[in-house]
Amino acid sequence: MEVLDTTLRDGAQATGISFTLNDKVKIALLLDDLGVDYIEGGWPGSNPKDAEFFRIMKEHPLSHAKLAAFGMTRRKGVNARDDPNLAAILNADVDVAVIVGKSWTLHVKEVLRASPEENLEMVYESIRYLKDHGLSIIFDAEHFYQGFREDPEYALKVVKTAEEAGAEVVVLADTNGAMLPMDVYEITSKVVRELKVKVGVHMHNDSGCAVANTLMGVLAGARHVQGTINGIGERTGNADLVQVLPNLVLKMGFKVLKDPASLRKLKVISKFVYEAAGLSPNPYQPYVGDFAFSHKAGLHVDGVSKVTRAYEHIDPELVGNSRRFIVSELAGASNLLIYLMDLGINVDKGDPRLKRALDRIKELENEGYSFDLAPASAILIAMRELGLFRDYLRIDYWKVIGEGSLNIAVVKVNNELSVAEGVGPVHAVDLAIRNIATRVYPELGRVKLTDYRVVLPGEVKSTESVVRVLMEFNDGKVTWRTMGLSTSIVHASILALLDGLNYYILMRNLNPQQLKHEVER
Repeated sequence: MEVLDTTLRDGAQATGISFTLNDKVKIALLLDDLGVDYIEGGWPGSNPKDAEFFRIMKEHPLSHAKLAAFGMTRRKGVNARDDPNLAAILNADVDVAVIVGKSWTLHVKEVLRASPEENLEMVYESIRYLKDHGLSIIFDAEHFYQGFREDPEYALKVVKTAEEAGAEVVVLADTNGAMLPMDVYEITSKVVRELKVKVGVHMHNDSGCAVANTLMGVLAGARHVQGTINGIGERTGNADLVQVLPNLVLKMGFKVLKDPASLRKLKVISKFVYEAAGLSPNPYQPYVGDFAFSHKAGLHVDGVSKVTRAYEHIDPELVGNSRRFIVSELAGASNLLIYLMDLGINVDKGDPRLKRALDRIKELENEGYSFDLAPASAILIAMRELGLFRDYLRIDYWKVIGEGSLNIAVVKVNNELSVAEGVGPVHAVDLAIRNIATRVYPELGRVKLTDYRVVLPGEVKSTESVVRVLMEFNDGKVTWRTMGLSTSIVHASILALLDGLNYYILMRNLNPQQLKHEVER
């Protein structure tokens, strides 16, 4: 089974996405490491960046994948040897060309404004010209499924012409994404019976079926699939290879990628492409999303803790992901027990202190907290009820004076006063609290605030809106999140900050040798 990734070409055509040249190179190297067979690097005839990409890639030899340049068939009325688009492909100096041609008579007559016969000549001559220059050819039949529906005889003529011209792979494209899986299966099956060369599929997601249509094409006999990382692409995107690949390997038993174990790299490459595209990762994305293997309902957590496949369709580690247990108002005792067991604390499920902790968590979530986003704050509640945690840092008083760009915070922490000036009220308070905290607990100097979010509005208390402040911390090794809730953004920030610092001190003070025992009631 062959895989062609078109993240750098079709994916880059997504609205709002523009990869830098450096990002394109990094993505290509990650795709090669993943083990795809072809990397469609771009359209050298359309813009200088893509032309420069192919030049720079000469300095980065690939270990497995073949770099492919994309282009259209020759222009109407132009000889193939005089066509600048085909010349750009040759100048890219690659071994593989992906040529797209019309296969729907609507496009031939109304868009291309050519006769059906001339379109066939354009397909044949373009492929033959590049073949004669030593390139391998993948032919993408644009709008093939729509064309086959309206004029199956002509659509088949187009792909057979590509085969006769020397294309090694003929790809059937659902370019406007309109097809449904049963139609894809029926049409692809017919084409596979008609052609001798390898048939591929290229699906768009306008009907929400790109992944399903790709798998149906494979069931129908296609042995070449195309898609993008995270499904980015024109309009609503392309088939998401992050979903297609594990489905082919783990569910359908196909040998895909240089090494099937490379599926463990999917989450890493997914995250990098999101970052390069300037997009936030989709936490609900199948296989690689942060929440893809998260369990919130107590019934689910109890089941997974006993038999993982009770609520998980695969082992998350197979795709580089991990299991998460969520603490919330929907949680049961099992959710908290999982977290406590990870800390080496064994508590009986019927322990009344555990029930008190759950009741408190549910009470706070009713007020507006969301502990599924900030599990560290929930763990502190449980540890406090178990008598294993005290507030190492407590706020006795705070006040922020702001005038223009000047913000001065006065805080009293553990009966000590501190004053600091910051670029904003929250920054000033953070500095003032840390002045005291790092003096008492020097290890807090390692703790960095890596994310800060304010969620507005929340529940209403009298005439004021409650805000949630979510903070993410990292000490260079571990990441944790806490939350604060208040009618004041500054106060909510203080609560989240103190939870974050207290959590770190608690984790540093826990002695695994002392905690590997039953907690006395």
